[in-house]
Amino acid sequence: MRKALFFALVAIVALPLAAQMAAPAAAPAPQVRYPAVSQAASVSQTVGLTDITITYHRPGVKGRQIWGALVPYGQPWRTGANEATTISFSDDVTVNGHTLPKGTYAFFAIPTQGDWTLIFNTVAKQWGAYSYDATKDALKVAATPQKVPFTEWLTYEFPNVSTDTATVQLRWENLAVPFTVNTNTTAKVMANARDAVAKAAAGDWQTANRAANFAFNAGLNEDAAKWVDASIKAKATPSNLYLKARMQAKAGDRAAAIQTAQQALKLTTDKDKELAGEINASIGEWSK
Repeated sequence: MRKALFFALVAIVALPLAAQMAAPAAAPAPQVRYPAVSQAASVSQTVGLTDITITYHRPGVKGRQIWGALVPYGQPWRTGANEATTISFSDDVTVNGHTLPKGTYAFFAIPTQGDWTLIFNTVAKQWGAYSYDATKDALKVAATPQKVPFTEWLTYEFPNVSTDTATVQLRWENLAVPFTVNTNTTAKVMANARDAVAKAAAGDWQTANRAANFAFNAGLNEDAAKWVDASIKAKATPSNLYLKARMQAKAGDRAAAIQTAQQALKLTTDKDKELAGEINASIGEWSK
């Protein structure tokens, strides 16, 4: 009787345990990815040979007063949302005329009702401006805001770009804050070109021709003329003769330009049909 009671009690306890062991484990709740309120963005621009990249988050106006309210005057601001905005340069540059070494910087600003102070800080990775340390600044420059049409989401733009310079512009609400980056590309390339032409082999017409073409497009006519003559001396080709013809036409000597272009045409082959068409078009224009 006691044994029967014991086994009955064991069975009563064991049944719920067995049920628990047999029941499948509950599936974990699915992980949901939620979008950031201020979306991440990045914009890059090559200026000559220098790459500029800005990485930031884009807050919206959302009906709020921005300047002097959400973004206080007289205090360092992250120039975006969340992490501090960063800006990187692949080469040494100048910003509004002031030297800045290549590298990646946290980009801050101190807004005011007049000119702003733009700050390039060497501590690139930091949250907002809460840990901003002015002793880590690499450069501070002044910038003048401009009134522009309304922009809901903060953005960075490169509205003007040349071989040497670019205008970089922060734009949000009714303001744009531009600054100028100079890469000094032309001077760097010209120095390298002079070295390359000086070291070129006697029969190498291409090195001097490439240098002359760059100098011509940069408006450095004296170097361009010297190098194109060196290229022709190494070997006369449709390419370097036509380049010389264009230099002559630019200098106002159309008769010489036509004569040189005709020499270039005589050297063209079936592979040069596109170039021949361009030379013929130029001769027609110079003959008017």
